[in-house]
Amino acid sequence: MKNALWIARRELASYFYSPVFYVVITVFMFIYSFMFFSILNFFSTQSLRAPQLAAMGIAMNINEMVIEPALSNMSVVLLFIIPLITMRSFAEERKNKSFALLLSSPVRLGEIVAGKFLACLGVVLTMIVLSSYSVGFLVVMGSPEIGPIVSGYLGIILMSGCYVAMGLFASSLTDNQIVAAVIGFGFIFFMWIIGWAAQSADEGMGLILNYISLVDHMEPFLKGVIDTNHVVYYLSFMAFSLFLTHRIVDSRRWR
Repeated sequence: MKNALWIARRELASYFYSPVFYVVITVFMFIYSFMFFSILNFFSTQSLRAPQLAAMGIAMNINEMVIEPALSNMSVVLLFIIPLITMRSFAEERKNKSFALLLSSPVRLGEIVAGKFLACLGVVLTMIVLSSYSVGFLVVMGSPEIGPIVSGYLGIILMSGCYVAMGLFASSLTDNQIVAAVIGFGFIFFMWIIGWAAQSADEGMGLILNYISLVDHMEPFLKGVIDTNHVVYYLSFMAFSLFLTHRIVDSRRWR
């Protein structure tokens, strides 16, 4: 574990010294902020009609109308951003011939994979923390329920971990960073939309597809529900993706 943390620190330092890191964060913050303030503006407009909406049985709830869709949109933005973060993890080192040196060091392959995973996740967590100004603003100016906020962010972090794990797997397949980003996006997007096929499948297959889908496990977190079944799913998904990454890297080291 000590070696994994050392690798994570080394990788994080390389990210923070890279201009690409700041470009990616800027793009993420711009897109997320635009979406958030668009949602907030719609909520403000609707609040002017609160009496009419109340008469129709529609309550103005800042959690349901602002925070929940904002976090849901964040998960979509991260779908596009995270492959750009993970693409260099293995692809760049193999292209620069520096990965062989790392493999020859007294560090186990599992620690290398874990270290790179922690580093990429650390970058993503930095972006999530920076974006939390939006919810902080709502907490100061309004009175949202804290429970759904906490569970929503937990869901975002767990889903991001799955994105990162799939991105690392994609990076282990090639020495071209652009190709790694495209493959990573393809994997993540497929796991995002796979549940759509459940609508046209039979009941048994539909249940399987919905269970595999990353999105279906996210929805309870946004509603304020922390179910251990969904937590276990995300952790298992990460572990399986990292296992595949380990196997791919291990097979390529002997070529």
